[in-house]
Amino acid sequence: MDRGARLVFLGRLEDLAGMAELAVPTGPLEQVLAGLDRELAVALLDDRVRLALNGRLLAESGGIMLGAGDELAFLPPVSGG
Repeated sequence: MDRGARLVFLGRLEDLAGMAELAVPTGPLEQVLAGLDRELAVALLDDRVRLALNGRLLAESGGIMLGAGDELAFLPPVSGG
């Protein structure tokens, strides 16, 4: 049985998503994002949003394949100074 993966939303992305995390099916990230609310998906794809797969920061978001038990965190840019 496929356990699926989890998307974790931090900061303003959590506010936009209305939740801290979301269980999603496994597969290519593009396919997973296509199943989300359009406004949320666009915000998650912003160039300034960093991604961390299973606790490791990724250099780029292309070609991400989510497997069973994976956790993909979306880290928005930090504001302030």
